[in-house]
Amino acid sequence: MRKVILMAAVLMMAGCGFMKNSTSNVQSTPATTTTTTANTASNAALVAGQGAGNALQALYAQYKVDGKYDYKNLQNIMNTMTLVSNCEGLKDNFKDRTYLSEFGKGMIASSLGLVTQNNVQTVTNSLVDMVKNSETLKNAQSQTTQAVQTAATQAQSTASQAATYANTAAQYASALSSLLGAFSGK
Repeated sequence: MRKVILMAAVLMMAGCGFMKNSTSNVQSTPATTTTTTANTASNAALVAGQGAGNALQALYAQYKVDGKYDYKNLQNIMNTMTLVSNCEGLKDNFKDRTYLSEFGKGMIASSLGLVTQNNVQTVTNSLVDMVKNSETLKNAQSQTTQAVQTAATQAQSTASQAATYANTAAQYASALSSLLGAFSGK
């Protein structure tokens, strides 16, 4: 299972350029107390963990159906981008025990039993390793960008072909209507 999570996590980082997690980029005015700042960071970590847990659960559910991580599946791509965006905060906070604890609590709460007290540290460590490996992320991002661009081009071509076929079908329908109308007099 660790390999699955790690593989999914690495592929999910491909979406880094597409989506940014607003919780990892929390900008606040200087806090009047340290407690306010800590609460904001804890809340951001909890929310990010919940998003990551939801994405992991969805990816794992699809993995069980397909028997593999299908990187061409649009839903997997979207869930991957969601996971990546929610893990952005781990880059800067991987040594912050409070952040990691709150992030883990969020994953446990939202992953429908996939992430538990028994495996939360392993899952979190895998996600931390994933976001810290920037070279792999750059390569994965480039490959994902190419795949998405290729898919978009193919979709545009297919839509154009479908429009042409629809126009041709309309012309045939008109011609056949006239031809069949000529037979009604017999």
